[in-house]
Amino acid sequence: MRKQIVVIGFAVCLLTPLTAFAQLTTPNDGGIAIGHIHLLSKDREAQKKIWIEAFGAQVTKTGTLELLRLPGVYIIINQADPTGGSVGSTADHVGFSVKSLDDIKAKLAALKIDVQGPFVAMPDGLRLELLEDKTQTLPVVMHHIHLTTPNGEILRQWYVKTFGATVGSRRNLPAAMFNGNEVDFLPSSGTTLPVATKGRAIDHIGFEVKDLENYAKKLQASGVTIEAPYRDMPNLGLKIASIVDPAGTRIELTEGLAGK
Repeated sequence: MRKQIVVIGFAVCLLTPLTAFAQLTTPNDGGIAIGHIHLLSKDREAQKKIWIEAFGAQVTKTGTLELLRLPGVYIIINQADPTGGSVGSTADHVGFSVKSLDDIKAKLAALKIDVQGPFVAMPDGLRLELLEDKTQTLPVVMHHIHLTTPNGEILRQWYVKTFGATVGSRRNLPAAMFNGNEVDFLPSSGTTLPVATKGRAIDHIGFEVKDLENYAKKLQASGVTIEAPYRDMPNLGLKIASIVDPAGTRIELTEGLAGK
């Protein structure tokens, strides 16, 4: 019931005048919100077509960078042959709440995309999960990023400490909550550990951060693994830094993405 209320509330917020479709969720007390999912695809245009026609993504730009805009998240696709799908990496899949599962499935079927239960087998081995909420107003809303790790509680603690997320759970598994969407932690099975996301279908996930320069300095001082230092990218209209979580998930931090 709590989750339903959160999704409904988020959908209502996204229907406010003018900024209806564009916005990320409200930043938490630390000025942080889930920002984007960065994909690699050997056929970028084919992948883009599915996001637009099946999920209703809108094309926008920040500087020279093209974005696909959905309520609560941006999708970025680079033309590249991924080394593997999302399953098997630390970023197993991304989840969306949909108003009509039948409607989305019909659109995906028309594009010859396979759906097995709640899971969508996208090109390049990208896995999506669909959760139906008939009470929500918008057709598709960002819901969660699902990470796999041997110890979900330890990784949740890192996300809570690093990003100011609140402690939550879904299906009795740990989750880190971000004002309307979340990062969930699924135990890895078997003896093979999930691999790092770099080069996979989900190459990295992204968070939008207020005052990124100072935040990046604090991260470095606290011992967080810095993959790429803070820099201003005028050609993209963004400020950017990159870090890696303890499980190997690449995370890009941006300032300036919200409202594009």
